[in-house]
Parts: sequence; structure tokens; C-alpha cells
Amino acid sequence: MTTMTDSSVREFKMPDVGEGLTEAEILKWYVQPGDTVTDGQVVCEVETAKAAVELPIPYDGVVRELHFPEGTTVDVGTSIIAVAVGDGAAAAAEPVQEAVADTPAAAEAEEPKPEGRQPVLVGYGVSTSSTKRRPRKGAQPPAAAGEASAAIQAEMNGHGPAAPAPAPAAPAAPAAPVTGGRPLAKPPVRKLAKDLGVDLATVVPSGPDGIITREDVHAAVAAEPAAPEPQAAPAAVAPAPSPTAAPASYDTTRETRVPVKGVRKATAAAMVGSAFTAPHVTEFVTVDVTRTMKLVEELKQDKEYAGLRVNPLLLIAKALLVAIKRNPDINASWDEAAQEIVVKHYVNLGIAAATPRGLIVPNIKDAHAQTLPQLAGSLGELVSTAREGKTSPAAMQGGTVTITNVGVFGVDTGTPILNPGESAILAVGAIKLQPWVHKGKVKPRQVTTLALSFDHRLVDGELGSKVLADVAAVLEQPKRLISWA
Repeated sequence: MTTMTDSSVREFKMPDVGEGLTEAEILKWYVQPGDTVTDGQVVCEVETAKAAVELPIPYDGVVRELHFPEGTTVDVGTSIIAVAVGDGAAAAAEPVQEAVADTPAAAEAEEPKPEGRQPVLVGYGVSTSSTKRRPRKGAQPPAAAGEASAAIQAEMNGHGPAAPAPAPAAPAAPAAPVTGGRPLAKPPVRKLAKDLGVDLATVVPSGPDGIITREDVHAAVAAEPAAPEPQAAPAAVAPAPSPTAAPASYDTTRETRVPVKGVRKATAAAMVGSAFTAPHVTEFVTVDVTRTMKLVEELKQDKEYAGLRVNPLLLIAKALLVAIKRNPDINASWDEAAQEIVVKHYVNLGIAAATPRGLIVPNIKDAHAQTLPQLAGSLGELVSTAREGKTSPAAMQGGTVTITNVGVFGVDTGTPILNPGESAILAVGAIKLQPWVHKGKVKPRQVTTLALSFDHRLVDGELGSKVLADVAAVLEQPKRLISWA
């Protein structure tokens, strides 16, 4: 047997996937010790203070060791995985090869990358070759197609697996072969099994060379005996609860501690820095947006906007861009070191988005140069990408001004805190039908409240008021978009 030397082991270090990041949390490993990896293959997903990204390995070999478990926060520059390359890879794989040497007609199986996965590159290209899996002894015939289909349909309908319980006698399923090693399965299949509570060691594989497929996992779920229906029993009258008694589901723990890390940690630090560095001023205006809402409905019927996201936020964003064009000094930043005001002659429009990972603010680059249909396309792409958790670090850098739409939560307005490095942020409240004086008569109109927070070091009350008034004027009379833009 070949002895593996330290020179044949490559250590892959946590890279800086953003600009100046110092740490990242390992969300999920896609490989385990003993797996074969190829140049460009994604080995793990990490969460930084800016986004969740996938890390590709930059060389071929066999995984020797994972240095940190999932959920660990690791400093940039720290080795996270050891891979045996060259002669070391052969030595690492030798015990497995000996275990399957007597397998007749053993062949390696190609594993395609999971469908829809687009690795975020961190200085490396995506390899065109596929991962090679080791052959496995005792591959079993495929499970019954009917069982797999039934299980898939049950999962699509939102039904979980039935609770294990005694059932009428049925033909026993063949036991999975015991190889003394880890069951072979692709990362998506392992995740599916984990979500469904299936032990892969008990699953009968049907894929090439003993690889467990998604259908095998679903078949294992479907094969579990269903719980028998309970026998009818006389209904018992439950005693009335005491007015002073605690609810049965009362949690005596009383507290839950949630670690602050990743996006939430970065957001907290940024907001504290912004709140106690930039002197905030917030101004408000309530505006009749009935005509804007009518224009939104008209644009939805326009062929030019077919397939695009058309909503009030689109026209609000355009109104803000028009106001910035008329008052360019609002689009600036404060350079503390140089004691200078830096006026930006471009607008990278940030849109605050609430995601399961926390609040993020991706921005539309050069939004000032986009037509209304182009802006609609950019907003739609930004929102869908954020909801899918695929926003890149680059998309959240370089913003100049931001919009936060608190109205989607039914909130009338707020006093937003500036994004660090920006001079203004516009909060949009809920659009509600309210009594409003229109042409001398009280009528029901669509009304909303806007709030503009700005950095009082570089934006005085006059400039801030002009910008907010211009946004309100455009939304009240959206035809001004044509004459002012």
C-alpha cells in the first residue's frame, strides 16, 4: 500500500469572496472524506456578511479531511478542507479500491452536477469534467416505479411520511448491501434523505454501481408501513380548563438565544455605525398616488412591458431617479479621511429586501441610464434573485441611494437609517384608500406617506425637501416623468 506524504496533500483555505471580508460561516458541505473531487467542483456553501456563495475546489484529488463542521464561522485564510492530490490521491483511494477489487465488471459512474446549480466562482473556472464515483458492490435492481411515483406525488402534495407502525404482512424489502463504507449518493440526494428522515444505510440503491438516487429515497419513504386507523371510541368530555392554569403548550424555557452572525451581524454593525456617525434627518410627505396606480394598471396591459414586473415600486424608483437628476447633490457621500463631499454622477439604486438570511440591499448599477422598461426588468431580476438567496456580494456593493418599501408590511411609514456610505434613503409606506380633498370635494383616493432620511453633514433641509417634494410631485402627476426625465 502506498504511503501518503504531506507533500501530496493540498489545503484549501477560506477565500475572501467579497471585498475586505474577514470571516464566513460554513452552511453546507457537498463532499465528505473519501469523495473524489475535480477542478472547479463546488465543495461547500458559505455565508459571508454579504451573501451566501458556493466555493469550488481548484484541483483534482480525493477529500482527506474536512477541518470544520457545518455551522462553524471560519476566518478568511484558514484551511477548511484537505485534498490528497497526485500520488496521495491514489493512496487515499487505495483502501476503497481493494474493498471492491473483486467486484465483476466494476466501472466508474459519472455524476452530473446538480440541476440548476450555478457555482459562484472565487477565482476559478468551472470544470467541464464530472465527478467520478467509486464503484460499489452488490448493486440492487431498481425499486418499483409505482412506489417511487406515489412517494414523489405525496411529497409534491405536502404530505410527509407516515409514522412507522405495525401493518399487515407484506413482502419484505431487500436489505441494502453492507459494504463497510459510506452509502454512495449525490449531495442533493443526501439532503433529500435528511429532510425526509431517511437513513441512507437502509436504502436499496438502483443507480449505476450502487449509487442511491432520489427515486430510491422516495421508494424508501413509500415502503414505510402506514399507521393503522384508530378504533372508534366513545367521546370523552374534557374537563374545562382552569382560568389560572397555564396552557398545555406553554414553554417553560422562556428564552431563546440566537447567535448573531453572517448577514445579521454585518447589518447590525453597519446600522450602529451609520446611526452614530451620520447625523440623520427625516422628512415626511403624504401624497395622493391615485394617478400613479392607474398608470401602473395601464402599463401592465402594454405589450412593451409583457413579462416584466410592473408595480408601484417601479414608478416610485423612476420618480426618485428623476428627483436626483433635478437635484444631483443629493447623490453623494462623505469622505471623512479627506474631509470632502463626493458627488456621484451615476446612480446605483439600492432596494432593501427582507430575506430569510436577514436584510440585504442589492443595487441596480447605473439605474439613472435605464429606460422604464429596462428598470422594470432590473427590479424583477433583483427581487427574484434576492428571494432565491442568490444575491452576489458584488450586487450589494457601491450603492449610492436606497429605497425601502415598508408598505408591503402594512406600515404607514418609518424613519429609515442610511446605508453606510450613502447620503439618502427613501421609505415608502402602505398605499391605502383614504378620504382626500380632490378638486374641492372629499373623495376616496389612493394615498401613501413617503419618508426621506438624509445625512445632514452634506444634505441640508432645503435640498432634502426639494428631493422629497419632487418625488411626491411625480407620483401625484406621473405625466411629469415625461417632461422632467
